[in-house]
Amino acid sequence: MRKIDVHILTENIKEMCIEVNHVLSSDVSSAMMDALNKEKSDTGRYLLEQLNKNLRIAKDEMIPICQDTGMAVVFLEIGQDVHFTNGFLEDAVNEGVREGYVEGYLRKSVVEDPLLRKNTNDNTPAIIHEKIVPGDGVKIILAPKGFGSENMSRLHMLKPADGEEGVREKILETVKNAGPNACPPFVIGVGIGGDFEYCAILAKKALTRKIGTYNALPHIRKMEEELLEEINKTGIGPGGLGGNVTALALNIETYPTHIAGLPMAVNMCCHVDRHVERMV
Repeated sequence: MRKIDVHILTENIKEMCIEVNHVLSSDVSSAMMDALNKEKSDTGRYLLEQLNKNLRIAKDEMIPICQDTGMAVVFLEIGQDVHFTNGFLEDAVNEGVREGYVEGYLRKSVVEDPLLRKNTNDNTPAIIHEKIVPGDGVKIILAPKGFGSENMSRLHMLKPADGEEGVREKILETVKNAGPNACPPFVIGVGIGGDFEYCAILAKKALTRKIGTYNALPHIRKMEEELLEEINKTGIGPGGLGGNVTALALNIETYPTHIAGLPMAVNMCCHVDRHVERMV
């Protein structure tokens, strides 16, 4: 049994909050540079140049990449041989978010009641997903999510008879409806299977997979590649101003489901697909 002081989690999450909001992960940064080489529209190329310039300035001058520094989403993969000490796990996670957003002068975007709308003033609480895995380590994945793109995401409870064709149709429909509102070029996370809530978690987790990697299942990888090509033919383009680079990536995650259902979710993300991970 390995003992981990929860204050170690707090310190790491604080640092990760500041890092991820100023420095784009290498996979997304590379994808944005590749997009500039692929884009054929003059307007699209100009916009991508501006976006890439923004990313450089944010990194060099430690200015947030985007004014919407997101609601903190934290995935914890906890080894079953870990015992946390000196505090409650979720309190430690939220304290890390609190310190990161306050000390990093990041925008506080969380309201404590969805209807009364009073700001918590420290961007807590975070959305926390915990999973027990083999081993004695803890993987922390932090993925702050802005709501310009989050608001354009959709969940669909399809019938089994809708099949792959129905899934493809809903993905394309969601992307087209998002248009410029989700700040393209997009990264698109898709979750298929599970149940009502789990397909949405799969879709969110899919956004943290590195761009350029694919699902291990051949038929799902085929969908990822074909749908990305179709999406880039929609003409939405960078900023919604037209072009052939509408999305940087489309990542699909799946899970077994009930014989009577085909739940699926599409989680839209802008080009600032912020995600960072650490092991402790």
